[in-house]
Amino acid sequence: MKSALILGATGGIGAAIHSQLAESGVHVTGLSRSANGLDLMNPEAAEKTLAAVEGRFDLVLVTTGALEIDGAAPEKTLRALSAEAMMDQFALNAVGPALALKQAVRWLPRDRRAVFGVLSARVGSIGDNRLGGWVSYRAAKAAVNQIVHTAAIELARTHKQAVCVALHPGTVKTAFTEKYLGRHPSVAPAQAAQNLLSVIEGLNPDDTGGFFDWAGKPIPW
Repeated sequence: MKSALILGATGGIGAAIHSQLAESGVHVTGLSRSANGLDLMNPEAAEKTLAAVEGRFDLVLVTTGALEIDGAAPEKTLRALSAEAMMDQFALNAVGPALALKQAVRWLPRDRRAVFGVLSARVGSIGDNRLGGWVSYRAAKAAVNQIVHTAAIELARTHKQAVCVALHPGTVKTAFTEKYLGRHPSVAPAQAAQNLLSVIEGLNPDDTGGFFDWAGKPIPW
């Protein structure tokens, strides 16, 4: 791998991946809201920022996302549903990655293997949902899984060696999850980054369109 593009490069996982790739000699381009104005809650501005990115990348990784937006916590019951909070979840966790995938055709090389990965979450799995709750976040992650799967089909027509996947990083100790860790096993961002990069390294074109966890195991849709 010679070049990588990280969207969300100043977040916990994104920053750790950026650092590890750079240390291994990869030329890394990082975009974030704080450093480059990549505001996925503002689709028009986000499209302009993404369209301005030039180059070919062996890895494009979308690490943006949020469990809470503007203080709206995940719903414990249907009675807590808010249309505004749900739309915010879709804007950031589904539409944002879709806008990045829109650029994939020109970012990914056609003459060699390349990976486009989007951080999803196991709670976005419909088949694995046994607890309920968290309706908006679950739905947005289920939506991004469908977006990734659909994009993979289209990319395969022009980029024969490309791999387009959704990735579950596990529970990671970041500001994103600090309120919700509880007794769940969790790892530091550096370990999560190492896990994800190991999975990415092992992917091949036959895996495109898939949904994998931090250990490389398929997750049911």
